[in-house]
Amino acid sequence: MTLADPIDDLLDVLDLTREGSTTFHVASPDGAGGDLGGSEGDVFFGRSQPQAHGRVFGGQVLAQSVIAAGRTVDQGEHGPRSIHSMHGYFLRPGNDQQPIRFLVERMRDGQSFSARRVHAVQEGRILLSMITSFQDEAGGLDHQNAMPEVPGPDGLPSDADILSGIDHPSARQLARRAVEIKHVEGPLFLEAREQSAEQHVWFRVPRTLPEDPLLHAAVLAYASDFSLLEPILRRHGLVWGDPRLRPASLDHAMWFHRTPRADDWILYRQASPSAQNGRGLGHGLMFAQNGTLMASVAQEGMVRLKE
Repeated sequence: MTLADPIDDLLDVLDLTREGSTTFHVASPDGAGGDLGGSEGDVFFGRSQPQAHGRVFGGQVLAQSVIAAGRTVDQGEHGPRSIHSMHGYFLRPGNDQQPIRFLVERMRDGQSFSARRVHAVQEGRILLSMITSFQDEAGGLDHQNAMPEVPGPDGLPSDADILSGIDHPSARQLARRAVEIKHVEGPLFLEAREQSAEQHVWFRVPRTLPEDPLLHAAVLAYASDFSLLEPILRRHGLVWGDPRLRPASLDHAMWFHRTPRADDWILYRQASPSAQNGRGLGHGLMFAQNGTLMASVAQEGMVRLKE
């Protein structure tokens, strides 16, 4: 099921169904059979968004895992505990036609922090394994990097505008994303750009979202996976449409510094410090339009060229 409105569809995908608590069994990560044994946890169920390539979008699984973990965190002494970090490994691709179950282990609930482990499981096998941490609001030292000086989102064409005239399944799918994206230096769909290991992307959900900080954090996680490997491609004069390209996300980490809003414009500054051995690393900083640093992101991906 895909809802006609892309934003309604994203909200539906993130509205996980709780299946209670159970002992959950998953196959060994190497796929060689066997079993990891039973784990006691809270179980949630969610669907996937269909993709042109038939594989589950990694950002979707990240966002759903954030929602699943957050729904098991109780109120802290000073109100709801907010997610402040997540660290996950993509272990295998998922089938976008099959549901995903999320097993949440309550690892610890301390005086200020709560830690959760989430396994995203499909057909008995782990797609993503993630550890997340939540914290009570607290005072303390406060500083941040300055926001880069780049053109604002007004006047820049959106990716959807650029792709709207291309008759291809991937182009049609990208053009109807729930997240509006604008590349400051131009997108890398078909046209190579100036070779640089840095780029800037504006993004937002172009409709007011519910007042739920966990949902906004999940949408930031969802959007964080769209373009973080692009500085690697840009540095080497490559484009997504290159038939030799074989990309895949390997791991993903994100730190939430301040409470974000995903329905306001966010500047995503992205850079790649290194690519080697068929892998590349992307770093990202997310700034609200007023210059407040909201989140930091890091992802390593497989970036191979088939000869």
